[in-house]
Amino acid sequence: MNGLGTDGGGSTRNTVSSTNNTVSGNAVIVGPLVMAQHIEGIQVPPDPPDVPPSQGPMPSRVFVNRTKELADLRDAALSLAAGPEPGVVLVVGVGGVGKTQLVAQAVRRELHRLFPDGQLYVDLADHRRDGAVDLAAVLGEFLRALRVHKDYVPGGLAERTALFRSVAATLRLLVKVDNVQHAPEVRALVPPRGLLVATGRRVLPSLLMDGAVLIDVAPLDGAAGTELVRRWHADADEGTAADVVRLCAGHPLALRAALEWLAARPQLTLDDVVRDLTAGRYGTGDDGAREATGMGAGGGTEDGGVGEAVDTVLDSVVAGVPGHTRHLYDLLGVLPGTTATADLLKAAGATRVDEGLGELLSCRLAVLVESSDRPRRYRLHDVVRAHARLRARALPEERRRAVLRRVVDFYADAAAHGDALVLGDRFRIQPPPVRPLSELAARGTLFTGRPDALEWLDAERVNFRAVIRAAADEGWYEDVWRLCESLWALYHSRKHLADCVESGLLAIEAAQHEARPDVEIRMRNQVARAAYELGDLDRAESQLGAAADLLELAGDPRLSGVVLESRGLIALARGRSEESPGAARERAEEARQLFERALAANRAVPDPHGIVVQSYNVAQALVAGERWADALDVLDEAAEVARASGDAPMLLRIDLVRAKAFVGLGSLDRAVAAAGAAADAAAGLKQFAKLDQALELLTALADRAEDRPLRAACEAKLAALRRTMGLRPPAAPTA
Repeated sequence: MNGLGTDGGGSTRNTVSSTNNTVSGNAVIVGPLVMAQHIEGIQVPPDPPDVPPSQGPMPSRVFVNRTKELADLRDAALSLAAGPEPGVVLVVGVGGVGKTQLVAQAVRRELHRLFPDGQLYVDLADHRRDGAVDLAAVLGEFLRALRVHKDYVPGGLAERTALFRSVAATLRLLVKVDNVQHAPEVRALVPPRGLLVATGRRVLPSLLMDGAVLIDVAPLDGAAGTELVRRWHADADEGTAADVVRLCAGHPLALRAALEWLAARPQLTLDDVVRDLTAGRYGTGDDGAREATGMGAGGGTEDGGVGEAVDTVLDSVVAGVPGHTRHLYDLLGVLPGTTATADLLKAAGATRVDEGLGELLSCRLAVLVESSDRPRRYRLHDVVRAHARLRARALPEERRRAVLRRVVDFYADAAAHGDALVLGDRFRIQPPPVRPLSELAARGTLFTGRPDALEWLDAERVNFRAVIRAAADEGWYEDVWRLCESLWALYHSRKHLADCVESGLLAIEAAQHEARPDVEIRMRNQVARAAYELGDLDRAESQLGAAADLLELAGDPRLSGVVLESRGLIALARGRSEESPGAARERAEEARQLFERALAANRAVPDPHGIVVQSYNVAQALVAGERWADALDVLDEAAEVARASGDAPMLLRIDLVRAKAFVGLGSLDRAVAAAGAAADAAAGLKQFAKLDQALELLTALADRAEDRPLRAACEAKLAALRRTMGLRPPAAPTA
């Protein structure tokens, strides 16, 4: 039986228009076989290269006396990998003692063979705020590393956890996690069929009770440390080498920094290093700060004398580098975030940036960081960063604030340019940045085009979070809300919803300090939209209620429109969860009225895009309320405005809702035509999540119409799409 088309695919009042992607006019609907062939012809991206991810720091060529630890790690991995359940290894030691390097060595030597499907890596220090880790962000990075397309990465932690377990279910993965502090951080990231190796500074007893294997990494003893020193300096006197090891407390990072510094100064000897370290010649000049914090730069009181030894070595190394490099090091201590680019350092006031970074890299004070965007990114080891920040505390307050001021200005302007490229001509409260994009880069430009801008914003996400907090602490309230408004482009596109809530709350406080009700409305709406996407409808409604109370104080009617739109979306969401059909229709009517008011607000400006969006929302509410014909009338009007303004993405969304309205009217042929048009548009615009929706709808429609060729074509295309998006082929669809 064929339920699509009439008279075997003959004439009806509606068709797919190849020029405007709508179903309208007196034309001919293609027959079912032609539609099946058309779906088969839709182009999806090719499958991504089947290259397993290989993330994490690279192993050093010089590595000594960790024979026992390497053997323990290898034996634990072999034992755990042989079992049916995933395993966990916990590597514990003081900061900078070489835990990460131990894991890197073990992976290079043997572990990579046990996990052929790839290695994932994360440093949780980059995702920790107020003591808690943003696990949703970590899982988002893992999913993208496993070739899941960004459009298919959900927003919430539960959904990302489920997708990670599904994608990784058949993969033998090694997950490496640095700077673990709490057991739940580890449990959330364990791969279904692999091994997780976590490094941290303290033992986590609850993990051991779960069956984790503990490996303790102590500082190098005298013999091992001496061997390491003489590996670097073959002609070193054994006694002098032993003195260096003792003065560095056997700490590998301190030894490496001291000897790299010496290697760049051939006029000095190892005896000079011993003499300077023994004399404690170089200090930060802030001994009171050290005493007040109860720790050295080593990172904590549990490091004891090791931390003090590292402080002494780092003081000596930094004191011996050229002045411009020392200035660069101090700037890195002032920066709020964890990574830096040459562009940022130049904006912060550094000179001879490339030369200074080269010096810090050669001294092993700084390292290169893996990043998906173009600029080279640098970071200090966490122990070194603590030392740099301790030095920064000794800087004059006026100088420190001047540096921070330049950093905040750089990020505020860069974020605004990124927002403009990613989201185009949308409603914004802040004016465009005064500085052109070209002035923000040391050479070339920070980014070009939408994809490049989005990658840059995402790579800077942790730094943005820190900069917003720093600006709030300094009372620079305009910068706080400007940054948050611009970063909607990132938060919404990449679903960093927890970041959106955190920064949005700071922006609300900033708006209140500045007595800017318009800004407060906008920021409360952003927080509400993030909460809505996270499924926290109560929190979203609370924020929108507070925003609505301020609308009379705001002059721009578009602010009323965005609040009304968000309230309408929440009403629709609550309607979908209603068990009673009558209650669901009441919710749909509530949503329609809110969207109608938002539409009126956008017409008052007028804002063509806003008019199309709110008309589309009105139609969604009408479909939910089973007012199919009324929805089609609204969609026809919206499509005219969208075509006139060249709003192709909204035409695609209009066709998807139009297809649902035709289903409600019982016109499967028209529904198929509209869904087919949506699929065409989505493929052309490379909006793969929308293409997925259109193909899913077409599959269900073909199933209801018992059109086997069309169903087979849709299932095959949907499977190909999801495969290339990094997902397994879908289960059989339901009508």
